[in-house]
Amino acid sequence: MAKKIVLDPGWPRAKKSGFAMATQVGETIYVAGQVAQDPDGKLVGQGDMTAQARQVFANIRDILAVAGATMHDVVKITTYVTDMGRYGDYNAVRAEVFPKAQMASATIAAPTLVRDGFLVEVEAIAVVGCGA
Repeated sequence: MAKKIVLDPGWPRAKKSGFAMATQVGETIYVAGQVAQDPDGKLVGQGDMTAQARQVFANIRDILAVAGATMHDVVKITTYVTDMGRYGDYNAVRAEVFPKAQMASATIAAPTLVRDGFLVEVEAIAVVGCGA
């Protein structure tokens, strides 16, 4: 039976969060919802959907790297956006990160996220090596 492995990117904020940034079972990685925080927990891109989306995807990339995975290994993302009027800004960054869009995706309008100021949150599922 496969064991659950907690993936720790070594961020100070990860130690304070009370949950794993990601867990891995076998070759599958489940990345917890990521918001626009730097490793110390500071908000990146106040009021700027593009900057926040870039930080969110950078966080996911860094977490996947702990397990030897890349963004090419992502098979599913779920996105929460607080203002669908800014969806186009988020989507433009998503298209940069996933130019071939070879993953399943869902987007949900959420009236608020975990803290004021966060505009977007993304959780991801990846399978190590599947996109290589």
